[in-house]
Amino acid sequence: MIKTNLDINPKAKGLIFDLDGTLADTMPIHYIAWKNAAAKYGIDFTTELFAQLAGIPLYPTVEKINQIFGLTIDPKEMGDLKEEEFENNMHLTPEIKVVTDLVRKYHGKIPMAVGTGGSRRLSLKTLGIIGLEGYFDILVTSEDVSHFKPHPETFVKCAELMGITPADCEVFEDGILGMQAARTAGMMVVDVTEYYEVTIGKKL
Repeated sequence: MIKTNLDINPKAKGLIFDLDGTLADTMPIHYIAWKNAAAKYGIDFTTELFAQLAGIPLYPTVEKINQIFGLTIDPKEMGDLKEEEFENNMHLTPEIKVVTDLVRKYHGKIPMAVGTGGSRRLSLKTLGIIGLEGYFDILVTSEDVSHFKPHPETFVKCAELMGITPADCEVFEDGILGMQAARTAGMMVVDVTEYYEVTIGKKL
C-alpha cells in the first residue's frame, strides 16, 4: 500500500535528500546498466544484488562484486562500461514527484542538501534532467567523502555545510545503506519507497 501525504517532520531544521531513487527515478536505469555491464563478465546481476549494493559508489561496487563472486574484474573497466550504459539512457529519468514537490515547497524556507554516492558530474546532470538545477546549494557526492554509505560521513558533511546539528536533520532515502547511514548519524529518516511505486527490474 503506497502512503500519501509525504511531508517533513515539524522538528526538522535541515533537509537532506539522496538523489537516485529519492529525487530522481534513476534506479531502474542504473539496474539495467549494471545488468548489461555484468552480463559481459558472465555475472547474473539480480535485483536482490542491486538492492544490496545501492548507494555504494561506482568503482567500489565492482570491488564488492569481485568479493561476492571471487573475481578479479578491473573496477575501472567494468565501472566505466556501466556508466556509459547509464548515461545513454539517463535522459529517460522521471522525477519522483512526491519528493520533488517537497523540495519545491520548502525551497528558500529551510536549508536543504543532496547527499549521494554518485559522481558530481552525473548528479548535476540528473538534477538538471528532473528540473531541480539551482534548488540545492549543497551537493555532497562520492568525490567529497572518504567513507561512503552506510558510513554516515555523506550526511554528516551535508549537516555541517548547512550549519545544522545532525539530530535536527531529516534525511529522505530509498536505500537500505543510506537509511542506515542516516540513523548512525542520529538523524530523522524517511523511507521514500513507501510513497511511490518502485519499478526496478521492469522494462524501461
